[in-house]
Parts: sequence; structure tokens; C-alpha cells
Amino acid sequence: MKNSLTRKIMPYTFIFPALLLLLMFSIIPIIISLVINFTNLDITGLGNWQAVKFIGLDNFINLFNDNLFLQSVVNTLFYVVFGVPAVIVISLAVAIMINFGQNKFFKLMRLVFYTPSITNAVAVAVIWTFMYNPSTGLINTVLNSLGFGSVGWLTDQHVAKISLIILAVWKAIGLNMLIFLAALQGVPKDLYEAAELDGASWWQQTRHITIPSLKFSIFFVSVTTLIGWFQFFDEPFVMTKGGPLGSTNSVALFVYQNGFQQSNFGYAASASFVMFTAIIIATLIQFKIQRRQQNG
Repeated sequence: MKNSLTRKIMPYTFIFPALLLLLMFSIIPIIISLVINFTNLDITGLGNWQAVKFIGLDNFINLFNDNLFLQSVVNTLFYVVFGVPAVIVISLAVAIMINFGQNKFFKLMRLVFYTPSITNAVAVAVIWTFMYNPSTGLINTVLNSLGFGSVGWLTDQHVAKISLIILAVWKAIGLNMLIFLAALQGVPKDLYEAAELDGASWWQQTRHITIPSLKFSIFFVSVTTLIGWFQFFDEPFVMTKGGPLGSTNSVALFVYQNGFQQSNFGYAASASFVMFTAIIIATLIQFKIQRRQQNG
């Protein structure tokens, strides 16, 4: 009886540390954030809990009447719509091209493309800020030498978002490329040999063998990339502070501005809850599409 009970309890002892960390640093903060959503908690309330009042849905009502928040939502959707496909397509293309080469040059390319992913995001953003400088930056200097005019990479409302996307895509390619490369190693070589015997071209092999074999990897990268772009923060925070005129502000940066700069914790928690809900919905949609493709 004792041995049977020990065998039942033993598996839970192995996962208990992970569950404890999950509870302390994920589940409990989420619950606290849900409670804060419905209060007027600010810096005064941290010193005097009696000043904290339950205000119902007022934070959410004010959010959807806040032009700055609505603008940050539109900006975040812009980042997601253009950034996610760009990361997936480019990293997949790079992985396929590198996978076909076996010499030292292609091994070096793996390092070249992966290095930005492990480089400090703030340091990279600072360097790119200098490169984007309208008067002395490297990019405009090259454009001017070629006879083109200068571009306000971070000062033009319409160009600034694209500038941040270019940097974020460049930085995200490496990690996703490695995921695709690992998946490509598992594709049976016999399939390519049989396709060559049948006269299939490189593009036909890629279309009918490589990409279908990477369905799960593409799905995984799509989900993780989508979540990352919904939480887009580092680049606009370091490079533009959400400007010019809020044109690069994201929901994550909006939460930071209201929570840590203006100390409106209840209001910021409500904005973060909206972002959290959007991420959950988008992820569930992707899971549903993946399930349909598997069943179809």
C-alpha cells in the first residue's frame, strides 16, 4: 500500500518546482492583474490601500474612448500584419537556402543570420537609431551618395513604423531559421531522390516536399512570432518613445507609459488585459486552423 502511494506521488514531486514557479510568477500575477483591472489603483493607493476603490468597468470604458490607446492598437495590428508574415517567409527562405549547402560558407551563414537573435535588443536598437539618423546616419549617407534624397526613418509618421519592422524582422530571423533548419534535417532524403528521378525541379521539390514537411514547424513559429509581435516593445521604447505623434506606439509601450511612468496601475492593467485577450484569441484561431488542416 505504501509503495503504491509512493509511486502515485513520485511524478508530482518532479513537476512540483515547475508548478510552484508557474504559480508564483504567472498565475498569481495574472489573478492580481485581473483584480486591479477594476480598481483606480495608482501610486497613492500603493501607500494607502484605503484609497483604492472598485470602479467596475470604468477603466475599459475609458480605454476605448482614449485616442492614444486606439492608436496604439492600430499600430500593433500594423506590426502584426506586416511583421509576422515577413519573419516567417524570410526565415523559412533563408533556412531552405542554407540547408542545401554543406560547405563552410553556409555554416558561416548560419552564424551570421543567428547572431542578431542573441545580441542585446537595446544595444541593437541604439546602433540602428544612429544608422537611421536623418542627417548623419549610414543609411541616408549611402542614399545621398547614390543620388537619392534623405529619408526620415524615425521622424516621418508613415516611415517610422516600417523602420521599426525592418529592424525587428532582421533580429528575429536567426532563431526561427534555426527552428526550420532543425525541422529540415528530419525530412527524409529519399523523398528528394525519388522526386529527382521523376524529373521534379528544385521549386517543385520545395513546394511539394519541403514546405508540407514543415507544417508543424511553421505553425509553431507562427504562434510564437505572433505572440512576440503583439508584445512589441523594445524597438519603439528605445528608438522612438512611441513617436512621432504616437505613430509607433504599441499597446505594450502604452501599458508601460501608463503603469510605470504615470503610475496609473489600474488603467495600465486594463490595457494589458485587452492585449492578453487579443493574444489568446489569435492563438486559439491559429490552433483551430491547424486542427482543420490536420483533419482535412
